[in-house]
Amino acid sequence: MNPTTAHQFDTEFAPRIAQAIQNVIGPDAHVRLEPYAGPERPTTLTITASIAERVRGARHPLNLRMTWDECEIASLTEHNGPQRFEHYLEALPRKLAAWQAARDFDLATRSQAEPFVLLGNLDLEG
Repeated sequence: MNPTTAHQFDTEFAPRIAQAIQNVIGPDAHVRLEPYAGPERPTTLTITASIAERVRGARHPLNLRMTWDECEIASLTEHNGPQRFEHYLEALPRKLAAWQAARDFDLATRSQAEPFVLLGNLDLEG
């Protein structure tokens, strides 16, 4: 990835994604942004939290990592990139709800079936 594009994503876009997710999950979750550090270490949003309440079964505390597709990140610099990004932010609550069912994590209880969940190569579509 172009280092300039990566830096722009890390400073202008990723913090807004982190804040939008924090707003959905609430103050009891920890949302941490790890900036781009090379091809094998993309910009990563890590979301962790202790389990909110007792849950049945072998549930683990919330431990999600999110990364985005490099081509999607680069597309934010195109003419309609800022508008696409605004639509993405608006869609994040719906996207998070869909990802919960598909990846077996639960934001309400801040738990998940597996010890670690990666939501990788995400698009930036609204």
